[in-house]
Amino acid sequence: MKEQILILISTPLYLLVIGAEMLLSHFHLKKYYTLKDTAMNVYLCLVNGGIDLLFRAVYLVILLWFFNYHFIDFSFNPVIYWGALFILEDIVFYIEHRVDHYCRFFWAVHVTHHSSEEFNLTTGFRSSVLQPMYRFIYFIPLAFLGFRPVDIVFMYSLTQIYGILVHTKYIDKMPRWFEAVFVSPSHHRVHHASNIRYLDKNMGMVLIIWDRLFGTFQEELKEEPIKYGLTKPLDNPHHPAKIIFHEWQNLGSDLKKKIPFLTKIKYLVMPPGWSHDGSTKTAKELRKELMKAE
Repeated sequence: MKEQILILISTPLYLLVIGAEMLLSHFHLKKYYTLKDTAMNVYLCLVNGGIDLLFRAVYLVILLWFFNYHFIDFSFNPVIYWGALFILEDIVFYIEHRVDHYCRFFWAVHVTHHSSEEFNLTTGFRSSVLQPMYRFIYFIPLAFLGFRPVDIVFMYSLTQIYGILVHTKYIDKMPRWFEAVFVSPSHHRVHHASNIRYLDKNMGMVLIIWDRLFGTFQEELKEEPIKYGLTKPLDNPHHPAKIIFHEWQNLGSDLKKKIPFLTKIKYLVMPPGWSHDGSTKTAKELRKELMKAE
């Protein structure tokens, strides 16, 4: 029931703000939207949503099993219950998001969200298609702590609304107090940048404080305009299969190399760009080279 109410509220909100941004973009000649890219965002959202619905019964049963062994009871105070769930789930999202960026196996899933060279409100719907098949694993500690699985899923859906709305170039900067605590459109523009300085930064969903605490925060700099998309542009960015599986193909090619088994494992678990011979670089390595050059 909570999710149905959320859908009833969020759907007209999305239509309103996306429609407004499209109109403003058109009248101001900004060209923030193209038909092909917007269609791809909708396509990826629908595929992701379909997988999530098909798999939801499975992961809810798994979470319910862990919930049955929970050792904390928040029922005495709904404010503490929902407040703690929000904070903990935002931390969990940060951890998941960071793993998606620092482990190539999971980056192969997440990369679809970063593949667009445009940045607008529909980019927020450009989902990591296969993520529903493993995302629930990060929620297991929350169920074990006494948060009901249906509430965990609801909170994730609720915070995702905020996560979608920060995908815009129409808001420059929010007030300083806001940008100190919450993820802003400026912060999230940095996250979608392919500039070396901006890679793997600002991974929070709602709160930016985790990035500030754990060293992944980066301010948007006026002297370095953002270039959106991937460091290596796709040959066919609108192919319905390649947009989902292109990094899996690249990973498969690396695993076919005549290298030791442990080196093959490194190609799976090391950050994107890692190579045994230094032929390609990780974001951290590229940043070191940039700092030396400066």
